[in-house]
Amino acid sequence: MSRGSFLNDGLYDYLLKATLAPEPLLERLRDETTEKTGQWAGMQISRDQGRFMQVLVKLMGAKKYLEVGTFTGYSALVVAQALPDDGKVVACDISEEWTAVGKRYWAEAGVAGKVDLRLAPALETMAALADGPEAGTFDMIFLDGDKKEYDGYYEYSLTLLRPGGVVLVDNVLWGGSVADPEKQDESTAAIRALNEKIRDDARVFSVLVSIGDGLTMAVKQ
Repeated sequence: MSRGSFLNDGLYDYLLKATLAPEPLLERLRDETTEKTGQWAGMQISRDQGRFMQVLVKLMGAKKYLEVGTFTGYSALVVAQALPDDGKVVACDISEEWTAVGKRYWAEAGVAGKVDLRLAPALETMAALADGPEAGTFDMIFLDGDKKEYDGYYEYSLTLLRPGGVVLVDNVLWGGSVADPEKQDESTAAIRALNEKIRDDARVFSVLVSIGDGLTMAVKQ
């Protein structure tokens, strides 16, 4: 889902105009994603969520970011733009086809040198990082991959983050399904369980905000 469903079209259009100046490169990426991926285009994060993540990078002084679920590269691009020149993005995905779109736009934006794309199951990439010297060094991690694997992603995130680092969990409202007791499919159940886990997790200080399809921010204590 690419926008908050509680906002009508007029109010959401105003929100974007009041928040973001037009960025042709980002709009071309969004348009190409819609054209090439069709029904999957909603996997792309919303414009306001992208700017929210950029602001968070600036507030934190973040330099090192990892994301699970890169798709066509929009989230990696906006975060890379916000990072300092020596910043680093580790982008995890399994689709060479979709990430190839992102690679072209990263290069055009001049941030390709910041992006380390790992084409492998994200749990494998995160496990390897957690077992090495990069454990405890990431400033921000964004989870937007396979919902059934969210708990595993979250646990590895807490190993990879530095104290005071932030894990962002996307789609935590899941189109409203998490609040519908009749929705018991595996993905919905996994998101619902993680929402409750994070709420009660003394290792983090967290909030769930209604941006996009719901975004949890959890600060590692």
